[in-house]
Amino acid sequence: MDAEAIACGRCGLVLGQGAPAAERLTWVHERASERESWLCPACARLHLRDIEGKLPSEYW
Repeated sequence: MDAEAIACGRCGLVLGQGAPAAERLTWVHERASERESWLCPACARLHLRDIEGKLPSEYW
């Protein structure tokens, strides 16, 4: 993850550039088609089933 500020694609929460590395690791990166987005830890927990549903069948 690069050092720029990122925002949650669902709730809009912003994680600033100065955030500790451990906090930055809790965010989820999504890539759909050519669109990239981020999910904060709270939204990632709420939408876990959606995230799991996007995994290839080899993971199951």
